[in-house]
Amino acid sequence: MSRTDGRPVFAALRRPRVLLWAAAGVATLGFLIALESAARRYGLPGPITNLASEVVLAPHSGPLLYAGLALTMVVLTWRQRFIALGTAIGIDCVFFLVRWALDADMNFGNGALWVLLGCAVVALTRRTGQERVLLLKGAGLGMLLVAGHKTGDTWLLITSKTRPSVLDPYVATADHALGNPSWLAGRLVEATDPVGFHILYWVYGQLPLAAAVFALYQLRHVAVERRFPGHHLVRTFLVIGLLGPGIYMLFPVVGPIFAYGADGGHWAVADVWPNTPPPLTAPHPIPFDEITPRNCMPSLHTAWATAIFLHSRKGSRALRYLGAFWLTATLTATLGFGYHYGVDLIAGVVFTLTIDAAMRAFDRGWDRSAVLLVAYGTTVFGLLLASYRYLPTEMARHPWFYGPLLLLAMASVIRGYMRTTRARDAGPAPALQPEPQPELV
Repeated sequence: MSRTDGRPVFAALRRPRVLLWAAAGVATLGFLIALESAARRYGLPGPITNLASEVVLAPHSGPLLYAGLALTMVVLTWRQRFIALGTAIGIDCVFFLVRWALDADMNFGNGALWVLLGCAVVALTRRTGQERVLLLKGAGLGMLLVAGHKTGDTWLLITSKTRPSVLDPYVATADHALGNPSWLAGRLVEATDPVGFHILYWVYGQLPLAAAVFALYQLRHVAVERRFPGHHLVRTFLVIGLLGPGIYMLFPVVGPIFAYGADGGHWAVADVWPNTPPPLTAPHPIPFDEITPRNCMPSLHTAWATAIFLHSRKGSRALRYLGAFWLTATLTATLGFGYHYGVDLIAGVVFTLTIDAAMRAFDRGWDRSAVLLVAYGTTVFGLLLASYRYLPTEMARHPWFYGPLLLLAMASVIRGYMRTTRARDAGPAPALQPEPQPELV
């Protein structure tokens, strides 16, 4: 290890990929600070405040914090994993006893967050070279999963405060071209209550945990190989969560159960979901409350479940079946609970395939097929949004033409994705550069 001015110089820090990670970290921090500032303008805590409070206060989601810790542990040896998990559980037990004695809110997850932060501190103070970079990547991956969830909550708050009008009548009218699937699925869920409702509700609510399980399978060899794979689920998952809320701001929609159901209260156009599809009238923006998130277009639950399905295809048979089940159940839940329209789901699928294709190209290189696929997916996605906004009445009046056309547009992106990814996967993999061995100070 070379030294200048008596201080070690880590060769790993000069590598372009590490610099890219550093730049991504700085950009992420800036993004979180901006969201924190925006939330404070409305008198509410932002993602940084919420995350910092969970160091001591009762966390909102214990399973999510432990899922983040599990992602971090992929870089640890089995002995280190047992120590990390045992430490997290021990800290949670102490917090549990203190909260029980003080009659405070009971929850778990503080221990997982403490260990996550501890891994980052150990990486900076006790590791060098590539081992430092690897442990920082692991800690960063776990923290990104947790911070991403907090960021999503803040984004939803911003959509409800900054978009006083919503475009649900446009989307509901366009959904006539698909036969109003949300109304059909809503009646199906009601007919299978309580068993069907509870299964779908659990699947819908545990999407981050499912993503962590599938990601752990993809990253199971990191501790042995001492490197992360070039393309994995967490990358696609995080980019979806980063870009999706921006579309919410451009196309604010609250969903049929709010705009056309009892949950919308006096803001709803009518209380007709899921029994009676809305009548065909000239759509127009409608005012809505400052509480309900405008988080329908595109359906990010569909997008994330699609990403899980895509990344489960190279797993075991059980994992492939689980990925297919999770996608099917999520699609049913998003429609059956009245959270989304059918056209939201089509946009969500196209959105995910385009992003995942871009992330694959980022890893394997931007050849002509990758550029064309991403450009095509982006174009189709833009045309879908434009058609929902400016052609909904025409779509509703000619469902036998526009309904198949919407499905064909989605199918064309699916086919392009499958052809491109299969051709690239069949080709030679990108050469792996040898990693420097950890150096002892």
